[in-house]
Amino acid sequence: MEKEEFEVSELGTTFDFKGFLLKLLSYWWLFLICILIGLGIAYYINVRKLPVYKLDTLIIVKDDQNPFFTTNTSLTFNWGGTSEKVNTAITTLQTRSHNEKVVDRLDLYINYAVDGEYQQIDAYGKVPFEVNIDTSSYQLIDQQFKVIFKDENTFVLSITIPEPDRYKQYNFSKLSSQRIELKPVQFEQEFKIGEFIKTPYFSGTLEKVKKNFKNDYPYYFSFTNFYDAVKSESDIRIKPESDGSSILALSMTGNNKKKIVDYLNTTVQVLSDDVLKRKNLFATKTIEFIDSTLQIQSGELKDTEQKLNSFLAKNKIYNLDEEGAYLFQRISELDIIVEEAQQQLQNYENLENYLLTHNNYENIPAPTVAGITEVSIATGVANILELAAERSAYEFTLREGTDLLTDIDRRIDAAKDVLLENISSSQRRLNQEIRTTQNQISQLEREIKQLPKDQQDLLKIQRELSINESNYSIFLSKRNEAKLIKAANVSDVQVIDVAKDTGGGQIGPNTQLNYVMALLFGGFIPILLVFIKILASNKINNVQEVTRLSPVPVLGVIGKSKSSSNLVVFDKSKSPIAESFRSLRTSLQFLYRQQGISGTKTVMITSSVSGEGKTFCSINLATVFALSEKKTVLLGMDLRKPKIFDDFELTNDRGIVNYLIGQSKMDEVIQHTRIPYLDVILSGPIPPNPSELLMNERMAQLIEELKQEYDYIILDTPPIGLVADALTLAKFADASIYVVRQNYTKKGMLGVINEKYKSGQIENISFVLNYFQQKAKYGYGYGYGYGYGYGYGQYANGYHEIDKKKTFFQRLKKSWQKRSN
Repeated sequence: MEKEEFEVSELGTTFDFKGFLLKLLSYWWLFLICILIGLGIAYYINVRKLPVYKLDTLIIVKDDQNPFFTTNTSLTFNWGGTSEKVNTAITTLQTRSHNEKVVDRLDLYINYAVDGEYQQIDAYGKVPFEVNIDTSSYQLIDQQFKVIFKDENTFVLSITIPEPDRYKQYNFSKLSSQRIELKPVQFEQEFKIGEFIKTPYFSGTLEKVKKNFKNDYPYYFSFTNFYDAVKSESDIRIKPESDGSSILALSMTGNNKKKIVDYLNTTVQVLSDDVLKRKNLFATKTIEFIDSTLQIQSGELKDTEQKLNSFLAKNKIYNLDEEGAYLFQRISELDIIVEEAQQQLQNYENLENYLLTHNNYENIPAPTVAGITEVSIATGVANILELAAERSAYEFTLREGTDLLTDIDRRIDAAKDVLLENISSSQRRLNQEIRTTQNQISQLEREIKQLPKDQQDLLKIQRELSINESNYSIFLSKRNEAKLIKAANVSDVQVIDVAKDTGGGQIGPNTQLNYVMALLFGGFIPILLVFIKILASNKINNVQEVTRLSPVPVLGVIGKSKSSSNLVVFDKSKSPIAESFRSLRTSLQFLYRQQGISGTKTVMITSSVSGEGKTFCSINLATVFALSEKKTVLLGMDLRKPKIFDDFELTNDRGIVNYLIGQSKMDEVIQHTRIPYLDVILSGPIPPNPSELLMNERMAQLIEELKQEYDYIILDTPPIGLVADALTLAKFADASIYVVRQNYTKKGMLGVINEKYKSGQIENISFVLNYFQQKAKYGYGYGYGYGYGYGYGQYANGYHEIDKKKTFFQRLKKSWQKRSN
């Protein structure tokens, strides 16, 4: 029966930290290998990592008010004060739309590269040419073009299409893609600098930007989807210099310092342009409104002038009389007042209609220059425009319905309600002013009717001309005022310190960190492996585990034998193993005295499964008793797998089996050995019913007869975990030894002997830990090692025969001597 057939449940255990640490020490070679491998990997990564740079720029966001600001003329507005401007600037810099403008301005969807030592590197700003694409054509993306210069003006353009497939093309003007079916091809053609290239793969030109270039040196360029380029390049970090500060530090990391510098400076320039454009929003919209109005006023003025000239030529009248001139002056002044009031009413109606019919308030016409002089209305419009600009900045990064956008919408609605109320109030005031003025005009018109008919007609035409000239002058003045204010405006974003490559800025790769991580992982992996091995191990490793898992006492520890023979005690009587058997003999004699046993003493030796060394222990224990001049007999009771005969160079033709079946007498089965005082009784031929034979009464008779002749009887029995033979023989033993082999016997196997020990089926039993190595790999010993504790000091040879291991040079010398002979 094989040992795998023995199955028991594992017993509980506690973790042995000291044993774990000692075991770790035994695997120093594994630590060394893992650390060396880790350092090798770290070195491999470090030499192939590209340098990482970090550059930055400083900007300030402030309220830079127009020097021409007045209540009635300013076309600027404050979008929340400095702190709100800073927050809006930070949000804007992080939006996709802003970074799209930067990528488009720098053409960062075109990738340049050159061959490095280990891989291709980003060559933005380093190649001697610039790619100018044909924006009306589709370009092949995600495929690399190679450029090799033959001379200053000639180059070879090539591209390899590896396999037939539908490749993606992209139009960077329409920002749209399409698929094209291409066959495998190695395209290669010579072109001139500036020559237009038209191929299925690329359309455009290559322009020279640097004089220094290498002939026959490969340069590379490729195209990336525009939005992918935006996503990969927009990794910019923004941090205020301090809480509430209007100074922002913009930083960026990457492998190409030229690209970082250009991106930082361009992103600031784009932000500054957008802020100035937003700041000029009033002026721009007002100029557009006034220009359209001036076209109408100009036509009306020309018509009125022609009408006046025609009247004068027809009626031969050139001047009003004194009374007519006076009335004309008075009524003209009143007409201008009414016209201006009606124009303001029209502007109010336009503004009111816009507010009631639109949801996007970024295009509200500027009221102040257009003719609305009411401060509350101008302020209300500015407030709504401010909130609309703020919402526009946030809506790129926030979803509709978020708390922030909902709050801004609520504030816009509240500002719009206030503005509409102010408009209604101003309309009522203007209507009252118009009615009062028109009453005055009606009175003057009654006086004019007293004048001659030709004077009345001339005065009427001159009134119309005066109104048109006044309106035209007003709008012309307003347009000049708006242009002046727009020209004087400056951006609220100013650069304090531009991004610049000053020769430093490298922050990576962190090679030291990689080496530290290699050391950590190189040490962690062996620890983890050893820990898993310990947790997964179900075998006995040291005495502490035996004492923890079983109440059966430990009688002794037997070291690992390096001898090919089992007769270690006889062959090397001064060896540490021989001393450990002497120690075991002493312990057994102490047990016998405790039990009050006199005369012949019997010892049964068993184990859990085969291979644990019970026969080895039986032979050497019997030998150590015989060497003390005690008549000893060793019985090979393992009738199924007899072994003893080989060690003593005997034949197994006759033995216990022959005695038990009545074929032989005791004297006929006893065999003498070359060891004085030691006899053996072999098992004999393998019987068909070994268990029944051992239960035979002749077995008891044999033991009694042997007690008459011998001082010690050693029973080498079968494994107790496999068969019941040992339990049958236990009644003949004064003491029983249960052999446990280090790193071989499974912990669960002790459960069987524990059960039989507690139930009283077997008594006077003790453990012996066999094949023990007192090394860190197996934990630590029981405290007494291989014997009495005589070690390897200056008196060691007086007690032990120590096999000194030859050094490498000694072995090499011996090998050389053999070859010489």
